[in-house]
Amino acid sequence: MKLYEGFSTGISVILQEKLRSALTMLGIIIGVAAVLAMLAIGDGAKIIVLKEFEKYGGQFTVRRNPWIWRGDRVFPNRSGEHLKYEDVLAIEAECPSVESVTASVSNEILAQAEDGATKWTEYDGVNSYFPTGMKWQIQQGRFFSEDEFNNRSKVCVLGTEVAAELYGDQSPIGQEIKLSLQGGRPNRFRILGIMAKRGTSLQYGFSWDDIVFIPLTTAQDRFKGTRYVNYLNVRAVNVDAIKKAAEEVKAVLRKRHRNQDEFFDISFHTEAVEELDKISRIIKIMLSSIAGFSLFVGSVGIMNMMLVSVNQRTREIGIRRAIGAKRRDIFLQFLIEAVVMCSIGGLLGIGLGIGIGYGCSYIAVKIVQVIPHWPVVISPQWMAISVSIAAFIGVVFGLYPAVSASQISPIEALRSE
Repeated sequence: MKLYEGFSTGISVILQEKLRSALTMLGIIIGVAAVLAMLAIGDGAKIIVLKEFEKYGGQFTVRRNPWIWRGDRVFPNRSGEHLKYEDVLAIEAECPSVESVTASVSNEILAQAEDGATKWTEYDGVNSYFPTGMKWQIQQGRFFSEDEFNNRSKVCVLGTEVAAELYGDQSPIGQEIKLSLQGGRPNRFRILGIMAKRGTSLQYGFSWDDIVFIPLTTAQDRFKGTRYVNYLNVRAVNVDAIKKAAEEVKAVLRKRHRNQDEFFDISFHTEAVEELDKISRIIKIMLSSIAGFSLFVGSVGIMNMMLVSVNQRTREIGIRRAIGAKRRDIFLQFLIEAVVMCSIGGLLGIGLGIGIGYGCSYIAVKIVQVIPHWPVVISPQWMAISVSIAAFIGVVFGLYPAVSASQISPIEALRSE
């Protein structure tokens, strides 16, 4: 028996018994769809988290620790040591595993345009290569230069929300904006550019676009009154070098701050990714169990339908045997029918899984409104694996009905009604 004849026969049987075939394949369809949908959504969530951490310009953050643990008790950090911009220069010079370091100071500030429009926002004092370290594009104009940073120039770059609220559709580049702390005297800054839209922080809930960026040195002079910095965001040369980079940073800070390592702490953004992986593995195990049960039920249904088909088509089997068909031909005919049915179920499951994935993505965006788009990751590898598993189920659970059909005596088969 030729393979294409077996496939055409299998498809014709499915078309003749549409409802029964659909109900029989339902378990396989649901099992495959559940796995693909959750993989698509889960991998999309991982992409969102990784993109979120990219916004911070590094894989870990160094900050002055507000509390110090001694044994099982916690005390306020009264150390005289603070992070400074000189630490940034030392880390860049002495840590080969570090690609870049972004230092910042920040505070709430009142911004006032020349026409009198005002907005409470936040300033971030950063260095001149901030856009490169953060991998953040400039939408209009330019960022401040190294000379402007060193000269403590009163220049700034606006986030898109600040620019839209204060200036509407007009370009603010070249205009002056007043920036002042609460109760403080306003300082005039010249606007150099507008940052590209970056969105909302999922971890902390603030908008990256509602910030005014000024030179760190200017912020220290005009607003802070100290040479301290709040945070150091550190990017390693690659993911595998994160732990090594952190140890190098610790060594440099200990050396520069009288061997004190209690006054600062390091938090790894990748820890959340690892936690997400753990949660993802648990979800995959649970879904695999559900999918496995659905596939098992579907497999039993396939075998039951094939046995019913063998019983209903006994006379057909006898006629085929009488005109020269061998037992092997009958065996292959029913085995191929089972494989075709399972494979079609697998393909329908893939289609349903993709549809469910996009549906869940739409719902997730509506529920978690800070996410403008939830990516759906469709893996061709898992699609191929799903169809292969469905076909394998057809072979395993179609084997017994196929053997039963091939063992039927031609004479007895022709006598049946």
